[in-house]
Amino acid sequence: MRRIDRNAQSLGISGLELMESAGSALSMVARGYHAKTILILCGSGNNGGDGMVAARHLAGEAEVFVLWYDSKNLTPLAACQAERMKNCSVHKIRFRCREEVSSHASLFSRADLIIDALLGTGGRGTVREPIRTCIELANQTPAPILSVDLPSPGIMPDKVCAFHRAKTEGAEVYEIGIPILAEIATGPGDLLLMHDRKRDAHKGAGGEVLVIGGGPYQGAPWLSGLAALRAGADIVRIVTPHYLPEPDLIHIPVMGNSISTPDLDTIIPLCERSDVVLSGPGLGTRSHDVITAIASHIKKGVFDADSLKNPLPQAEESLFTPHAGEFERITGIKPEATPRVRAQSIKQAGLPGTVLLKGPVDVVSDGTKVRFNLTGTPAMTTGGTGDVLAGVCAALMVDLPAFEAACIGAYVTGRAGEQITGIYGCGMTARDLLTAIPQVLFGRTSEGE
Repeated sequence: MRRIDRNAQSLGISGLELMESAGSALSMVARGYHAKTILILCGSGNNGGDGMVAARHLAGEAEVFVLWYDSKNLTPLAACQAERMKNCSVHKIRFRCREEVSSHASLFSRADLIIDALLGTGGRGTVREPIRTCIELANQTPAPILSVDLPSPGIMPDKVCAFHRAKTEGAEVYEIGIPILAEIATGPGDLLLMHDRKRDAHKGAGGEVLVIGGGPYQGAPWLSGLAALRAGADIVRIVTPHYLPEPDLIHIPVMGNSISTPDLDTIIPLCERSDVVLSGPGLGTRSHDVITAIASHIKKGVFDADSLKNPLPQAEESLFTPHAGEFERITGIKPEATPRVRAQSIKQAGLPGTVLLKGPVDVVSDGTKVRFNLTGTPAMTTGGTGDVLAGVCAALMVDLPAFEAACIGAYVTGRAGEQITGIYGCGMTARDLLTAIPQVLFGRTSEGE
């Protein structure tokens, strides 16, 4: 849900607006209980902020007590709502420890309705004090409990009021004005799915990516390899016939002018040790037998460009990144221009993995879930941008499932293209994208984070 909220904000709907809408919806549900005394339990997160908004709306209709956790971890939005609540006819009671909660135990027995806005979607692991005492006291009362969005762990609600979509079975869902694009289109919220690198991370913790390509087109694997590094991979090896004068990439040479069957003894052990294998960039038409032979040795595979031929290679987990022509070549289905119809074509094809169908609007689907990527510019029709995209996706697949890696990869590469187009216009090159990718991917302040 954090992803959707962040994407909504990028579409012009502020977090404060969403919180006000959520709190208003919550107050509407609370009115249905006709309670004379309402106790609202508010945590330090945005869930607590929703409860504070509801308190303002209910203040003139019932006696409202807000028992709120005055934590130093109070989110900015919750702090804003606490400030707004000061001038309302609401009984505001702060607590910082278990004893302070226990001293107000009578509020629980007096309440005709208890609203649980303690933890919600932010709640993880074991509930600690003083929140635990709040939950225990709430469960001991005969008053109905209304949970906000998602019940706090351990509480026993009579009803759950969820926003936008249900996060638990049986919840009642209320819309709060989140645009549909925030859910079905990629956006900066997708970056929240990425894992932060630990402070004690060692060499290789960012993963090892193997790129298999080159021969006829030597620049393609070079672009893919550098893109993988820029997207966070620690080590990138490239199996290719020709030497790559690039110190950041590890060149694994093979004999001849193209990758061929005698090279399997070299390639298979590399596939087995790599976290992700990207095959296809610049590979040419003569090496497909090699790709089909190594596929069963690949844990996670990105299949791009010349590896997209029948018989289609399949790793344990596969991401296929075709443009329209390649998609038709491997499926016999000509994708239409409309993104929705393209998504249906992917489902109809039933490919054994996730598909990132490139186009003016990229379509990502695993046959069940579908997302659309709207980033990018016409200047990105220049050669090599697909190789960059494949490298970014390969690096992201080290830590993420193929579907999420494809969504983020498409979004980030497109946003990088927008930044570079602003500088060079239609004179941009695929290599220009390499400097912008980490700015979008890791410099999240540029995305409004």
